[in-house]
Amino acid sequence: MKKLYWALGLVFLFSLPLKAAYILIPMDESSQSNHLKAYGITYWVLEKGKEAWWLLNYRGGSFVFEHNAVFERECLTRGVSYEIIADAQYAKILDEIANEEVNMDAIKLEKAPKIAVYTPEVNLQGEKIQPWDDAVTLVLTYAEIPYETVYDEGVLSDELVEYDWLHLHHEDFTGQYGKFYRTYQNQAWYRQSVRNMEEMAHSLGFDKVSQLKLAVVKRIKEYVFGGGFMFAMCSATDTYDIALAAEGVDICASIYDGDPADPDAQQKLDYSQTFAFKDFKLIMDPLFYEHSTIDNNVGRNVPVQQDYFTLFDFSAKWDPIPTMLTQSHTRTVKGFMGQATAFKKQYIKTQTLILGENKPADEARYIHGIFGKGFWTFYGGHDPEDYKHYVNEPDTDLNLHPNSPGYRLILNNILFPAAKKKQRKT
Repeated sequence: MKKLYWALGLVFLFSLPLKAAYILIPMDESSQSNHLKAYGITYWVLEKGKEAWWLLNYRGGSFVFEHNAVFERECLTRGVSYEIIADAQYAKILDEIANEEVNMDAIKLEKAPKIAVYTPEVNLQGEKIQPWDDAVTLVLTYAEIPYETVYDEGVLSDELVEYDWLHLHHEDFTGQYGKFYRTYQNQAWYRQSVRNMEEMAHSLGFDKVSQLKLAVVKRIKEYVFGGGFMFAMCSATDTYDIALAAEGVDICASIYDGDPADPDAQQKLDYSQTFAFKDFKLIMDPLFYEHSTIDNNVGRNVPVQQDYFTLFDFSAKWDPIPTMLTQSHTRTVKGFMGQATAFKKQYIKTQTLILGENKPADEARYIHGIFGKGFWTFYGGHDPEDYKHYVNEPDTDLNLHPNSPGYRLILNNILFPAAKKKQRKT
């Protein structure tokens, strides 16, 4: 009879509700099987109306949210490593993080940001029209983070106010079509792209594509000033600032817009209008595959085996924004090429924050800044897991790179708008 009572007691004990528990998503190198999808899980939790916490510098920048069976099952489904921790364990972790002697902090993530990608990615038939991939859309798709696309007409129609975060696809905002003329002028995709751009410009009331792109960058600038978050990679970084500096100046050769460039274009640049760069020199040769001296590509003598850049360490408690943007399981990230590979430091404004650099090459790879109420981030290179991604090469398969630190930097920017600095007790 005593054994029966003991068994019934155990049944009753295990039927009681458990104390609050949490799911910890570790982001260190040894514990996480899929770093990229871990961001997607956290975004998905926010979409469900639940809060999450970003534990900066704790085990590689881990995530924590309330435990329930649905969230746990989703982690299993997506192949994301997780740990279930009790309330007391989590309290102990927070105590450790709160210690002023350690470089950690806990940042609340409150709402899934609405994401837009500025891209002409598909035509009216839904077919891909550019013969290259885009690292941001690749990783968003892989991490299962939803996004919408917007292009010139939408930007000029003020659609950006609907979004919290904007990525600029590999665009040439100077109206020179990537300066691909010499190599690709006879390719069908290039000719079609030029036709599309010219038709778009004329339909929106502009005589030239360069004028359309200037209007677009100025509208995006307003978006950032009002509190938006802008992220750009590859050619969308330097050409964005070049377009701003060259407002009212014709920098396009006749092969791009039908009339010659202003011979005094260089002297007429206004660097006060740019986000990141200053004092750069335009490369006016229309057949040379570079826009300016910003990009440290020509003559760059960095062997592939030594091409790495280092992320800076910031104070998590005093500089949470750059700390968020540099969360990774390694401070050394493989370099990768692009139309704009890296930024020569001599042309970077003093107020621009360098997040990652290749010091021996005297170049910045990853930079950030504040404009008005908003923020912008420029990330050099085309694809963090494809060192030289050529036109018409197949898209990168991120199933082969689930722990990519280079791609993690992109996803740090995705979650950044969801963050709110924790209020401290005095």
